[in-house]
Order: sequence, then structure tokens, then C-alpha cells
Amino acid sequence: MTTVSGSVGESVSDGASAARGPVTGVAPGERGATRIADRVVAKIAAQAAREAVGRLPKDAAPPHATVVVRPPVVESARTRGTATASARVRVHLELDYPTDIGARCAAVRRHVAERVGALVDMEVPEVAVEVERLHPAPGHGADGRTR
Repeated sequence: MTTVSGSVGESVSDGASAARGPVTGVAPGERGATRIADRVVAKIAAQAAREAVGRLPKDAAPPHATVVVRPPVVESARTRGTATASARVRVHLELDYPTDIGARCAAVRRHVAERVGALVDMEVPEVAVEVERLHPAPGHGADGRTR
């Protein structure tokens, strides 16, 4: 085997380039795609929900999410030039009460859609937020009841 020396400390075998053959240009749309598992997207969505909710009551369970990822639609890819998968997300929360539940759910929807879109490059057309339980905020009645 013949070794050709390049710059200091480098050596290149002339047999290596012959084995690989010439590199041909493949169009970006034909190279393939990266598939991100649904459970990975669900973990990212749950983390985003935790970020959006902020501090939780001490006995509250952390937010969790379920996700359905849909593959890119070929017809829309031809018209727009790009193919992006979409994810439908369902987030389950426990919140303290009294609070503006609608505003907090809207903040969670917005933040989850932004973070999932930015981190895994998916469209998130729907984020359903389900409040499973309300916890009395500290200082609202000694017996945990609120009027």
C-alpha cells in the first residue's frame, strides 16, 4: 500500500479514495429523512410544559405529554417545496388554585408548540391541554378549601 504524505502529521492512503468512488451530488429532497420517535417528542413537549407552568404545588405530579407524530404529506411538499412532519400533542397538568386556568393553559399551548417546533423542526397544529387536578394554593384556608 502506498502512503502519500500531506501536511505535517497527516497521511492519506491512495487506495481509500478508489474504494469509495466519486461523490455524486444528490438533491436534498432525495437524501432521506431523519425520523424522531414519538416518545422523544413527548419528552420534549413535557419539558416545555414544565417550563411554561413554572412552580408547581409540592404534591403535584409533573406535567406529562402524549404525542402523535404524522409523517410529511407528499402533496403539500410539492407545492411548498419542503416536507415537514407534524405532531399533535396532548399535555396533562396539575395546577394550583385559584389561578387563571385559561391563561396558564394558553401559555402552555404556546410554549409547547414553539419549543417542539424549534427543537425537532415539526409543525405543531394542535396542543390539547388537560388539567387533571387542581391543588389549593398555600395560604388559602387551613383545611384546603377555597371560597
